[in-house]
Amino acid sequence: MTHRNLAWLLIVPGLIGLGVAIGYSAPAPDQDYQLVRQFVEVMAEVDANYVRELTPEDRQKFVEDAIGGGLRKLDPHSVYLNEKQLKEFDTETEGSFDGVGILLAQDEKTKRLKISWPFAGGSAYDSGLIANDVIMKVGDTDTTDMTAEQASKLIKGERGTKVTLTIARGDKEFPVTLTRARIAMHPVAGASRRADDPTKWNWFIDPQNKIAVVRVSSFSGLTTKEVEEAMKEIEAAGAKALILDLRDNPGGLLDEATKLSDLFLTEGKIVTTKDRRGGEKTSSARGAGTVFLPAETKPMVVLVNRDSASASEIVAAALQDNNRAVVVGERTYGKGSVQSVFRLAPDQKNAVKLTTQTWWRPSGKNMDKLYAEKQKTDEWGVVPNEEMTVQFTDPEYLRYRTELRKLEYVAGRPDVVGPNPPPPPELPALKGQDGKPLWDEKKPFEDRQMDKALDYLRKKLSGIGAAPRAPLPGAPAHVPA
Repeated sequence: MTHRNLAWLLIVPGLIGLGVAIGYSAPAPDQDYQLVRQFVEVMAEVDANYVRELTPEDRQKFVEDAIGGGLRKLDPHSVYLNEKQLKEFDTETEGSFDGVGILLAQDEKTKRLKISWPFAGGSAYDSGLIANDVIMKVGDTDTTDMTAEQASKLIKGERGTKVTLTIARGDKEFPVTLTRARIAMHPVAGASRRADDPTKWNWFIDPQNKIAVVRVSSFSGLTTKEVEEAMKEIEAAGAKALILDLRDNPGGLLDEATKLSDLFLTEGKIVTTKDRRGGEKTSSARGAGTVFLPAETKPMVVLVNRDSASASEIVAAALQDNNRAVVVGERTYGKGSVQSVFRLAPDQKNAVKLTTQTWWRPSGKNMDKLYAEKQKTDEWGVVPNEEMTVQFTDPEYLRYRTELRKLEYVAGRPDVVGPNPPPPPELPALKGQDGKPLWDEKKPFEDRQMDKALDYLRKKLSGIGAAPRAPLPGAPAHVPA
């Protein structure tokens, strides 16, 4: 068994482990042998006596479900990853995949495959494909009644290879040959995309008061690098205050959380990890490469909510405990554990992700909600600073999540879409148990948490007048290719 400690901090609620591979580097102790033998005997009885004969797929799923269920009994974050899930995990960790850079969906009315939108800067975007283009063929394969998942498998492939899509746009139909490349899933965004170049961001949510916002959606291997690049632009433009928006960020890599915290701190502890053997490691700010200084005259807010977890909580706690930022929003998720990935012999195509450590904030306080419940204490998560809690109602939170995805939307290259680009896809308002919409679609979304952050920073900046804020952008998730 080989061990790759990625210290992954992402929440994976309800994930069922699929796929199995067992390998040993040395003979198992008698007790371990008896446990494995017990499982094998159960499998043999099922094989021999179950009411119907099991297919190879049935047998595989039986074993996989048994392993997955056992791991879930340990804790919610220990899971088994089969080959498919491990590839998806690696993609999330690296923050990129091989493809042409489009989000696919099946049109509900026509059942034809369409491009929801192209990724800014991807092969499809560069080749002039735009939102709502209909894909008639992938190579020589007709896409009639093809699902987005099926099409994605055909379109994705090894970087450097080519794929031809037959596109219908209006009354025209034409082929486009795309070269597959490494497509980055950028974890960092700003206030809005630039109209003249959608591959770039407007960072200022309040241009008049020079208040910038950096939204971080995950902690992949790209996160700190992209935040550093964003801060260079932001500081060069004369930013006076900063909002680091970590809402709905489920976590990611421990190293990235530590590096991002260090980016904004000149000194102080960032996080302490502890293992079951009593081992303890504390990461502290290095004092070199810090951005957005001096802290005394450049105030900062960290925005969090109920689904800010793990790596997000590390950053929020580090900046709060070191008095670098005020935390605004909701109490965070409360996940204070670290997972390590163990790839299994013989082919290392499957893995076990196990909880191996706990982490503790600079103040020494607990972060984990499950641990707090066992200790019968209310000390967990990151709680906003005094008078900085803004709790969304459930409908308000659902509206926020629906709207937020519009920030990713790109119609296409400005020179291709022209002055009237296709609008982002809209979702009807979700309905409550009474069948009525949970919100009025005609009214723009008012982000009370962002408003609170802006109000605080404007006061810190000596009451300079504020420019009006545009409603927060959003859109549904689709299948990348």
